[in-house]
Amino acid sequence: MAATQRIAAGAVVAAVCAASLAGCATGNDDSEGGAAGPQKAKAAAQAPPKRVFRLIGDGSTAYTGAQPHLPRAERLKPGEKPPQFVVFSWDGAGEDSQKLFSHFREVAKENHATMTYFLSGVYMLPEDKRAEYRPPQHSPGRSDIGFNDEQGIADTVKQLRLAWLEGNEIGTHFNGHFCGKGGGVGEWSVAEWKDEIAQAKKFVKSWKTNTGMTKASPLPFDYDKELVGARTPCLEGQRNFMRAASELGFRYDTSGVNEQLWPRKKQGLWDLSMQLVPFPGHSYEQLTMDYNFMVNQSGTRTQGDPAKYRFWGDQMREGLLKGFYRAYDGNRAPLIIGNHFESWNGGTYMRAVKETIEQVCNKSDVRCVSFRQLADWLDAQDPGTLDKLRTLNVGEAPKQGWQDFLNGHPAPAPKGVPGAPAAKR
Repeated sequence: MAATQRIAAGAVVAAVCAASLAGCATGNDDSEGGAAGPQKAKAAAQAPPKRVFRLIGDGSTAYTGAQPHLPRAERLKPGEKPPQFVVFSWDGAGEDSQKLFSHFREVAKENHATMTYFLSGVYMLPEDKRAEYRPPQHSPGRSDIGFNDEQGIADTVKQLRLAWLEGNEIGTHFNGHFCGKGGGVGEWSVAEWKDEIAQAKKFVKSWKTNTGMTKASPLPFDYDKELVGARTPCLEGQRNFMRAASELGFRYDTSGVNEQLWPRKKQGLWDLSMQLVPFPGHSYEQLTMDYNFMVNQSGTRTQGDPAKYRFWGDQMREGLLKGFYRAYDGNRAPLIIGNHFESWNGGTYMRAVKETIEQVCNKSDVRCVSFRQLADWLDAQDPGTLDKLRTLNVGEAPKQGWQDFLNGHPAPAPKGVPGAPAAKR
């Protein structure tokens, strides 16, 4: 099959269009029962705009035009207070019997949020095709998180499709999730990272071939263009990954540990790493990730003392909220939060995340966004403004107020940059 091809109206188009919140045209305007004459003209005038649709490769993915529901990034005006950005993200995103992917899609919609889902490529590869995966420094078919079955892949594809159409981002958590010594990602070379990234893309772009589900609807995006950022397994191997990602045109990385400060670029990528926030009841701070809260509460036991579940979940929620308000009332640095679709300690961390989303994402000056949206906004800003924001320490608000602090005269935005003033005629 050609690399890209146009398809006529049919079941595949109809299925994708039905899932989309934007309109698609099938080309069957003259089908039996259709509008005629003035009624037809009126219906056509009211119809949503047609969307381009081109299958890619074996039809596992498709180009369907610009992603819906993405607001235009705009440059801050002089003296304007920055919005408070919060990014909720999910490592190894996939839909299983817990239905947490679909659950948090609904939570996001109910609370005016978009998120980033870091897909593990092996979740798109069935167990009987495991030998297709050739992990760096490991034998073919090896994965520390296993593979998937046909139903799991179908369910995951459905959630990925809907998530993207709702404005969420699909990133990558790579494939086999190898941590520690003995071939872990921290020991991989730049070339090995490039190979791992290529395989992660391959499994997304060939799930139909690998499952035999040739009549299923495609994912409505070109993954080569969609994939612009990642988080490495166990936050290991960041240095060589960033070198590989920079050469491959990625835009950001979120694999390190930062304080709550305004981000800067490293190796050409926005460093949007995980952050440290207050840990209620402790003198030290805690990483904004459910796994790290669990390890500091129940150790390596994923199901600890049930009598403590409520307390542990409240502790995580309050830690995230303390970090949020420290930024919200302080330097307004974006808050980066990472999670897993897991029911550790009775699902208490999923409750904590949901309650945090509900409390912060509905504020008028808060934007709960994906990493891609945050990178878009950062790219749209005057570099001098970002430099000034980086002078603020953790929790530090401008002493003279935001209007005076950012009331300089920033350089005009380059032509074509979102937020640039219209050219004078």
